[in-house]
Amino acid sequence: MAELKDRKDTLLQAGLTLASELSLPVVLQRIVDLAAEISDARFGALGVIGEGDTLVEFVTTGIDAEARQAIGALPTGRGVLGVLIHDPRPIRLKNIADHPRSVGFPAHHPPMRSFLGAPVQAMGRVYGNLYLADKRDAEEFSPEDEEALTVLATQAGVAIANAVLYEEVRSRERWLDAIRQITTNVLTGGDEGMLLGSIAERARELAGADAATIVVHSGSPGELVVAAAAGARADELRGEILPEDGSISGAVMRTGESRMFDDVSAEAHAYQPIVALGRHGPSIYVPLRVQGGSAGTLMVANLKGGARFSPATKALVESLADAASVAIEYDRAQSNLRRLGLMEERERIAKELHDGIIQSLFAVGMSLQGTALMTKDVEMASRIEHAVDELDGVIRDLRNYIFGLRPGILADRQLEQALRELAREVESRGGPAVDVQVDSALAARLTSRSADIVQLAREALSNVARHARASKATLSLERQGSQAVLTMSDDGAGFDAEHHDAGEAGGSGIRNMRERAATLGGSLRIASRAGEGTTLTATFPQ
Repeated sequence: MAELKDRKDTLLQAGLTLASELSLPVVLQRIVDLAAEISDARFGALGVIGEGDTLVEFVTTGIDAEARQAIGALPTGRGVLGVLIHDPRPIRLKNIADHPRSVGFPAHHPPMRSFLGAPVQAMGRVYGNLYLADKRDAEEFSPEDEEALTVLATQAGVAIANAVLYEEVRSRERWLDAIRQITTNVLTGGDEGMLLGSIAERARELAGADAATIVVHSGSPGELVVAAAAGARADELRGEILPEDGSISGAVMRTGESRMFDDVSAEAHAYQPIVALGRHGPSIYVPLRVQGGSAGTLMVANLKGGARFSPATKALVESLADAASVAIEYDRAQSNLRRLGLMEERERIAKELHDGIIQSLFAVGMSLQGTALMTKDVEMASRIEHAVDELDGVIRDLRNYIFGLRPGILADRQLEQALRELAREVESRGGPAVDVQVDSALAARLTSRSADIVQLAREALSNVARHARASKATLSLERQGSQAVLTMSDDGAGFDAEHHDAGEAGGSGIRNMRERAATLGGSLRIASRAGEGTTLTATFPQ
């Protein structure tokens, strides 16, 4: 009688203990621990049932982490464990092996004989099952053990429902906070790279994941790039290239449909170099939908061997991705408006320079030339002609500036043509033969920064024509990973690059090119030796 009273007191205390906790993982572990304690079982587990009547989570007691790792993969709901899934009623066995549905234990699994199980109902459905094995002080579990476990299972169902509802409220709060942060980043006018990085980090936090990435088109046909990464291995993943065909990210962008995997490293159609680099296991891939298709793919993942994601987490990440897609589209629209305004202002300034200052300089030059023809003083005439030549140089420089101020002539993928025209200009003035090599897709991607790139290339070509004494030169624009690389090389006289870097020689040309490269968000590297030519390499983000 005293034992019965003690058990009732323990059950009452168990109900109070479970009701006081709102963290779902903690609630599940306490349920298992209490079940084993009340029934005096050596081993206990709670299997959470997911889609397809399979066990998606398995919380245990009595088995340490080392033994659990040795056992391997979690049970999926076969054998005696599956009996409760398909027939949710308490079951009590003297020996598990005697049951006709028994399939034995995997290697390294501890031996078990007696068994007691009961379903746990929460939120109007069977949430999972409690499993107990090996009663310590008897050959089998008693009817009183079964009754106590049934009561505990009822209490557990209430505690689980409370914890799930609390977690849903917290998830909604995190979702709203994520949207607020993303919206703030858009409104503060940050660039798209910062926006994508913010979306990746917020998605990772929302899903409780180890890592998150955003993959977008690289600008080259059939090629994608990891534009943003957060969490584990982020620095290694950022900027990595992957194929559109032959990757899950590409398939999600094409179909606009989300995908979820228990272990993406085992998927044959995943691009395994990226998966292996990130050490990804359980993963969710969702499209970033914009008008006319997908802007990219958002992925959240746990490291290989980590916890699997639930359908609820997948739905939450999808809703964040949809909201983030609106932010991306708005940000791009604002960027286009700012670019249009800048183009219009540059066009206005260029027109005023061309129609006003240049025409006035032409008039002054012509007047001076007339004066030179009229004077009989040879020295005076020579000085005037020199002044006219200087004016011609100023006019040429102004035209160059106008060229840089008018990105309109470079729009619609004409950066490549502009670079080739620069080379033709150098050759027509008696400069070296210039071989131009341009990645057309990259040039199209860099349209918004064409003016700075053209000016940088113009300065480099001008230096070659004036100082290098070269017969051949090469101008190239190519992509290396996530970076764009503009290279100018020649076979000319070369110079002491270290003295130039130290400011001991040369004019302002190299300094101007460094500043131009910095404006593009990159840097300039110079390689040159006397008699061996020069190579200037400007590297900047795409």
